[in-house]
Amino acid sequence: MLEPALVVDSREELVYLLGQACELEHGLLCEYLYAQFSLKRDVDEGVTPDQLARIRAWEQTIIDVTKQEMLHLALATNILTAIGAAPHFDRPNFPILCGWYPSDVEIALLPFGEGALRHFMFLERPEGMRLEDAEGFSVRDAIQPLRDDTNLTAGLEEWHTVGHLYRGIEAGLARLAERHGEADVFVGPREAQATTEVFEWPELTAVTDVASAALAIEVIVEQGEGARGDWVNSHFGKFVGILEDYLAVRSADPSFEAARPVIPAFLRRPPDVDDATLIDDPLTRRVVALFNAVYEVILQLQARYFVHHGETAGELETLAKTVKHLMNWVMRYLGPVVTSLPVGSAFPGQTTGPAFEMVRPAFFVLPHRDAAWKILRERLNRLGSVADELSHERSLAALGDMAHTMYGFAGDLDVHLKARVSG
Repeated sequence: MLEPALVVDSREELVYLLGQACELEHGLLCEYLYAQFSLKRDVDEGVTPDQLARIRAWEQTIIDVTKQEMLHLALATNILTAIGAAPHFDRPNFPILCGWYPSDVEIALLPFGEGALRHFMFLERPEGMRLEDAEGFSVRDAIQPLRDDTNLTAGLEEWHTVGHLYRGIEAGLARLAERHGEADVFVGPREAQATTEVFEWPELTAVTDVASAALAIEVIVEQGEGARGDWVNSHFGKFVGILEDYLAVRSADPSFEAARPVIPAFLRRPPDVDDATLIDDPLTRRVVALFNAVYEVILQLQARYFVHHGETAGELETLAKTVKHLMNWVMRYLGPVVTSLPVGSAFPGQTTGPAFEMVRPAFFVLPHRDAAWKILRERLNRLGSVADELSHERSLAALGDMAHTMYGFAGDLDVHLKARVSG
């Protein structure tokens, strides 16, 4: 049985719900990356060759799901852009256990294991399916949406699954289009839609009307929870499959641990997290600072891509390519480096889980073309320099390759900047 339909009667409510959708996709993306980064990488970490092969297979499935979450975030952003709003890449810090979302939606960073997989299954469960969240997560009191003539601004509604949220958004778009006409609902500039093939997503299509928005939502819902009644190949189904395989390995060897002993740890205590673990190992702090900065630059590059104004097709391709490679190579390489490092003397035997720290207010968006490209070039060169410095530390020599890559990204931006001047 499907959940009760959400009531969306204004553009403001629609933008609010799409912002929540973007935060949810962003949060899921970070949860899955964290679990992937936590996985053991070598038999020297106490696993057999056969167990390591299983770990690598699980990791590849998580990587595939993560790439689709990036697509979902891009599609949700296209819908936001289509109705005249700005991209939304902000979010609260983890764990998100407050009343920011509906009563049974909580997002936290967990190392790979049964708890993480059951939590992922709960968040990706098909609409109408009754399923308990993993141990340690609780349901708070349900919120009471406004339903009277004082509802002139947006407010939280009680959605329960990814599908429930997006079906409400889809119905709201149709309702507003019927009331005002599609031309007055889809007022965003068509040239701002993300449709590049650089991301290798044929499903990343422009949203310009009710029909194209519905197609975008269908991609998100079917990849996440599955087509109605058929979830085997969805994210939910893939996590079910990993959990069954993981439990089989654990049954054969109860001492088996696929993940490193990681805990989410921060450089500084964020104001929206009550009980934050702080890193006190000096080298770890330097590496995590680099991780956080790379993550922030990825968000800045994404934001610039979606608010682009005046960029050529080649420049847009460079922005997209840089985001793609930062996510697919740098983050996937740097994350496991972080999870191999100690938190500090207060946490003996435990390693650092990157907390994907968000400085609130969020990273600054770069709305002005020439300034944006110069700042991004400056930032990438700085990160390359930091990676180069860290590569001289014992056990971090491979960061030299990362430094070379960051300098290369900065050089790509520089080529376009010089072409503008000469042009």
